[in-house]
Amino acid sequence: MRSHLFTGLIAVAITFGGATSQAQESSNRVAAKTDWSVFVESNPTECWSVSAPKETVNTRDGRVVAVRRGDILLFVSYRPDAGVTGEVSFTGGYPFAGGSTVTLEIGDNTFELFTEGEWAWPASISDDAKIVTAMKRGTLAVVTARSARGTVTRDTFSLLGLTAALEEAEQRCAS
Repeated sequence: MRSHLFTGLIAVAITFGGATSQAQESSNRVAAKTDWSVFVESNPTECWSVSAPKETVNTRDGRVVAVRRGDILLFVSYRPDAGVTGEVSFTGGYPFAGGSTVTLEIGDNTFELFTEGEWAWPASISDDAKIVTAMKRGTLAVVTARSARGTVTRDTFSLLGLTAALEEAEQRCAS
């Protein structure tokens, strides 16, 4: 099983503009690239690019509903000490339905992420690479998931600035 949770992502505190964001404090943000931010932690060294959604739609039984969610974030992470380069992850701000998967759509490409608690990841390193390639070529990423309470969420992320953010994170975490 892949290593999923690491201190930097759990402790990430980001300030994003827009109605779907929550203003928080951060001392480790090192760059902003259009719609993506770059963070760095040390001991162990971790670097990641992260973005909040531009649009979020929550539905239950086909109807749009208002729900309370925590942080909704899409990440691409680097942990050189663990040999991790370009690991994709998503947190939806709620516990996912048990045994469910998350769908990530980028252009004509569709990927499936497995879930654990409030987090989702691709099944393999090769899937990470395919997703990162699609993200670099795309303009939007749409993540669809189902909560433990049965709410279907659809979060749309801009990919503007992603390539520059990935280059920044990768350079800062070069081993």
